Amino acid sequence: MEGAGSGSKKAVLFICLGNICRSPIAEAVFLDLLKKKGQLDEWHVDSAAIGDWHVGGPPDKRTMKTLKKKGINDYHHIVRQINVEDFYKFDVIFGMDEQNMSDLEDIQPKGSKSVLEMLGTYGSKCKTTIDDPYYGSRIEDFEDVFDQVVRCCEAYLKKNEEKKS
Repeated sequence: MEGAGSGSKKAVLFICLGNICRSPIAEAVFLDLLKKKGQLDEWHVDSAAIGDWHVGGPPDKRTMKTLKKKGINDYHHIVRQINVEDFYKFDVIFGMDEQNMSDLEDIQPKGSKSVLEMLGTYGSKCKTTIDDPYYGSRIEDFEDVFDQVVRCCEAYLKKNEEKKS
């Protein structure tokens, strides 16, 4: 993998509990934004789970329905669990809530290069947690996550571009 360690690409990893709702939405949104900016070749983007419940499977059907409804039709992902190597490959690992952040801090190896950040700290001053829509029955909860993630990813990319200039 050509990731952050190679120096040629910036690398970000999105994490949520099961890698079937929030983190794949974030990965898909981030990739879509990069594609629209013509910057896909400058980044390595991935998502993963804290837990192993869904490893090897696809994202939740409601995740994929939301992505399609919002115009992202080319996203494909197989659920995977975060591993030790990720902490050395990725510049930033984004969690979605305080529990994700706590879990990431617990498993991050000492001396690893990744910076841990909560995605929701970008783009919205009032709500930093990106709530898990999995347990609800409303597709609107997935759409709300999508909209929040778009704001956060746009804000992160803007901040990253400002660092360059």
